[in-house]
Amino acid sequence: MNAPARSQSLFAEALRHIPGGVNSPVRAFRAVGGQPFFVQKASGARVWDVDGNELIDYVGTWGPAILGHAHPRIVKAVQETALLGTSFGIPNPLEVRMAQWICRAVPSVTKVRMCNSGTEATMSAIRLARGFTRRDKIIKFDGCYHGHVDSLLVKAGSGALTFGSPDSAGVPAAFSQLTVVLPFNDPEALKAAFAANPGEIAAVIVEPVPANAGLYLPKPGYLELLRSLTAENGTVLILDEVMTGFRLGLAGAQGRFGITPDLSCFGKIIGGGLPVGAFGGRADIMDCLAPVGPVYQAGTLSGNPLAMAAGLAALEELESVDGYRQLEERGAQLEAGMRKAAAAAGIPVEFKRIGSMWCGYFTDQPVHNLADAMRSNRERFAKFFHGMLAQGVYLAPSQFEAGFISLAHTPEEIDATVAAASRVLKTL
Repeated sequence: MNAPARSQSLFAEALRHIPGGVNSPVRAFRAVGGQPFFVQKASGARVWDVDGNELIDYVGTWGPAILGHAHPRIVKAVQETALLGTSFGIPNPLEVRMAQWICRAVPSVTKVRMCNSGTEATMSAIRLARGFTRRDKIIKFDGCYHGHVDSLLVKAGSGALTFGSPDSAGVPAAFSQLTVVLPFNDPEALKAAFAANPGEIAAVIVEPVPANAGLYLPKPGYLELLRSLTAENGTVLILDEVMTGFRLGLAGAQGRFGITPDLSCFGKIIGGGLPVGAFGGRADIMDCLAPVGPVYQAGTLSGNPLAMAAGLAALEELESVDGYRQLEERGAQLEAGMRKAAAAAGIPVEFKRIGSMWCGYFTDQPVHNLADAMRSNRERFAKFFHGMLAQGVYLAPSQFEAGFISLAHTPEEIDATVAAASRVLKTL
């Protein structure tokens, strides 16, 4: 690779003007060491940094680039829409088309409202659930990230039935006292939490496939239990599908697992790479939103025409080319190759994949929740990350992030990725 002189210079300048030199913490490479590189351009499955290095990219702008970078259909849609205006603050036809698309694709969603980020979507869904139920407490799961909302930046307490404590400075302790934090994939903890808080839980919010602590899957029956307990207790079930929505299929994880939530949160892919969020669900709950109901939520750029045009282009392309079948095939190819490479190197790896999302943990133990993930060898991951970067493959700079495959990843690029992994694993 070329020496990262220009990236280093840009990072030094960024440190003078931007906290930590980055606009989102994981970009700072703190989990793996070293300094971040700066991107000049991206196309297909590849990115080029400012020093001229070309990399196969498995971050995919953290999920939205399901077609690959700078897809012609999305670029054209944005260009044509921008000529008519970049923002109106007035209803526009594209937001109606997007609402129709989401409601058609996701059967649990009868009505939907657009916003500008996944954080806005989860924040709004929680407020809506509290307003609908007239209850205050919520349940979330350790290792599930739902954006930087005060009541959701909460880590687990000392036991399954204790309230959490703030996971960030600036979050009042009082906020966390309304949030019960449980381990994922633990049915008994879930039952005990409802028993300890009868008639008090407004909502349970969960990533149906947690993808912010790496990636691990729900055990058989766990999501079904979650659905039945919330229904029995009059609690709103919120599925955070900001990552999995339109990534694991048109109906997302809920379609894949056959779960019908009360509310769902979306983002990433429905913006085609532009800032976006959405939340939707049952009409009787959604109609509690202003201007119809008493729960206030608003946004100047909500339903922005550029984001709507880009998202519609992405969704239409996915459907027209049978994209999910192709993504499943490429995911299976990568998984088989990575498993074979790890076995050949004698390195224990717990490899997780669902569709086009994947993660490898350096451990010989099963990973079902955050506690299991935390026992993986993060020093070995850091070495693997830098080794792959030197081989021209860019992975997320943290053990606790998922990787994403796009339609632009060719079988040859996946083979090249596996070959690079084979070389790196033999050095660990």
